[in-house]
Amino acid sequence: MVESRLIQGRYELLDRIGRGGMGEVWRARDTSLGRQVAVKCLKPMGPRHEHSYLRVLRERFRREARVAAALQHRGITVVHDFGESDGVLFLVMELLDGRNLSELMDDNRRYPLPVPELVDIAEQVAAALDYTHRQGVVHRDLKPANVMRLADGGVKICDFGIARLGDMGYGSASSLSSRLTGTGIAMGTPHYMSPEQIGGGQVDQRSDLYSLGCVLYELATGAPPFDMDDAWAVLVGHRDRAPRPPRELCPELPAPLEGIILDLLAKDPDDRPPDAADLHARLLALGPAAHAGTLPRPLPGIAPRPPRASVRLPDPPRLPGWARNMTTGSKATGPGPRPVLPPDPVVSLTGAWTGVAAGALTGPPAKGGAGGRSAVVELPSPEVLTRLAGRHQEALRLGRLGRWAEAGEAHRGVAAERELILGPDHPDTLASRYEAAFTLSRQGRTGEALREYARAAAGRERALGPDHPDTLAARQETAYVLGQLGKHVEAHQVYVAVLAARERTMGPDHPDTLRCRHNLAFNLGRLGRPEEAYGMARDVAAARARVLGASHPDTLVTRYEVGYALGRLGRWTDALRTYHEVAAARQRVLGAEHPDTLAARYEAGICLGRLGRSGEALKLFRELVDERTQAQGPDHPDTLRARHCLGVNLGRLGRWEEALAEARDVCALREGLLGADHPETLVSRREIAVGLGWLGRWKDALVLYREVAQARQRVLGADHPDALTSRNDEAHCLEQLGRSTEAVELYRQVAAVRRARAGRGQPHGG
Repeated sequence: MVESRLIQGRYELLDRIGRGGMGEVWRARDTSLGRQVAVKCLKPMGPRHEHSYLRVLRERFRREARVAAALQHRGITVVHDFGESDGVLFLVMELLDGRNLSELMDDNRRYPLPVPELVDIAEQVAAALDYTHRQGVVHRDLKPANVMRLADGGVKICDFGIARLGDMGYGSASSLSSRLTGTGIAMGTPHYMSPEQIGGGQVDQRSDLYSLGCVLYELATGAPPFDMDDAWAVLVGHRDRAPRPPRELCPELPAPLEGIILDLLAKDPDDRPPDAADLHARLLALGPAAHAGTLPRPLPGIAPRPPRASVRLPDPPRLPGWARNMTTGSKATGPGPRPVLPPDPVVSLTGAWTGVAAGALTGPPAKGGAGGRSAVVELPSPEVLTRLAGRHQEALRLGRLGRWAEAGEAHRGVAAERELILGPDHPDTLASRYEAAFTLSRQGRTGEALREYARAAAGRERALGPDHPDTLAARQETAYVLGQLGKHVEAHQVYVAVLAARERTMGPDHPDTLRCRHNLAFNLGRLGRPEEAYGMARDVAAARARVLGASHPDTLVTRYEVGYALGRLGRWTDALRTYHEVAAARQRVLGAEHPDTLAARYEAGICLGRLGRSGEALKLFRELVDERTQAQGPDHPDTLRARHCLGVNLGRLGRWEEALAEARDVCALREGLLGADHPETLVSRREIAVGLGWLGRWKDALVLYREVAQARQRVLGADHPDALTSRNDEAHCLEQLGRSTEAVELYRQVAAVRRARAGRGQPHGG
């Protein structure tokens, strides 16, 4: 996999000691310190991967390194270094001398481990988990392959690759990590997943305790608690079935130890031990009882007994859509292929996740069937599901290309088919509706987008629950669209509710929680509460810098918002400094021509103009027009924004003929590109009126001011801040024409509307 045998000029790769789906682990020599280490490498990232995928992959790997490196405990694998070399991400760890528990079970030919050895392993793992949980870290994928038994008898937990990374399902549209894994995928390995992981519920330290219970059950009996080859059956077992008592499979196991294992496997997290410290104390208290049932190792030539639990599946379960094509993954099992069994016909979707589609698929009930169990709905064929998944991905690709109308049509088509065969509230159906709403928002069809987001949020609440990450993502997008429609008070209420749910279920520093706080800060600014907006944005920027890094794009987005809030507070010098810093950081991270880098420079130009430094602003905007024309094209909205600001600064320098010509040109382009009533077109038309006024042509200016005011009233509403500003412009123009009576009456009307708006808690606007 790795072309060079030398990583970052320091780590010499010697031989491969492990391989997984995402990369390899090598024994290597640290040439600087002369010691042997283990180097985990991710597969080379070639041009076939999109930029957003690579960025999220790097971020996920970096998080793993930061989480693991921060843990210092004898029961945790030590991380020495991490980085990227020639496109290969690498993690340098201590080289362990031992076997993981999966290999240990293979060595023991699938016989249960001796009780003293089992208890010793359990005590050490519990102590290590107690430490990690006190550091705020949940492993989320504890399994035999991730626990090492060292030659000296020590035990170490390895691979914190998904620790504390949060849910990776479809979140808000800006969540790039959602595109890596698909809709609502729960991270973990089926044989060791807790019921709350399977159901998409809140995952905390008690989920690790459940996984440890699965591991101990396997060490005590020779097989996991639900040892079946079909992933659906395994997930059903974890969620709905009590495990077979381990002493039925291994009578020699001490009863107190069996009690501990069964307590760890409780379905309800509240019924498990409260924390790893409590578990550790209970294991230590076993004392002599832990040695009463020591089991012999198998004699040579005797075939091992497979202690497989005989589990009858419950009535048709309702399992998440992400489980449909899931394999059982890697559990502690001996070498050699295992037969792939067809899905159990009992495991089919029914009830809430098929909805009205059930009748369409099963037909009318048989005579005399009233009062009996509901009919079982067979899943659509894998070919149909695969085709729909492919169309969904193609629609996402169209969106990435900016072809939003085509993407929207595709998503709506997939949503209609998924609703027919899976039901209206199936997560896959709702994922398509969510994406369709996103395309509507990007097309400026905000009213339609609001309806679709609300529909997706309601469906997800019914199917997944009010606090599920996907439900919260849809509600958060609903708030964003409300803000686009100028309904900032309603948006604020939704943001506050979603933030409370995210903090309760994910914690204050989860990236999705911070994204919601960022949006709330943005909306506070639009509510005319700049002090609160500034304070919240500043706090979110600090939290994102701590969690993600000072140069992470999300951190820089929030620092950008800090600059905006400073401008609203009139602190233009501070805002200018902030935008300069953001632009410099984005240039390092994203490149000089990246749209986000140019956006920060654009805002710096705004600040220069506000500070009366119009000559510098004019120079900056000329550069931006050239750069954006080259990078995005002459008709791109961002290019036209730079040209608009260039014209404004020409006017500030008294060059009104040039300013008027620039405003007319930009207005014509915007009208052809965006439409006559688009807000940006209206801004340009107003700028033409400003230029006419400065040139003394007040009659012509009045005509344009009235056109802009009427259009804004028609599009935004009579009490929208921009509509009120336009009516004030109209009144000012009347004053200049000597029509003072009409001007005073218009000023009075605007003041009355603003007072009424303030009484309803709406922002005043400018």
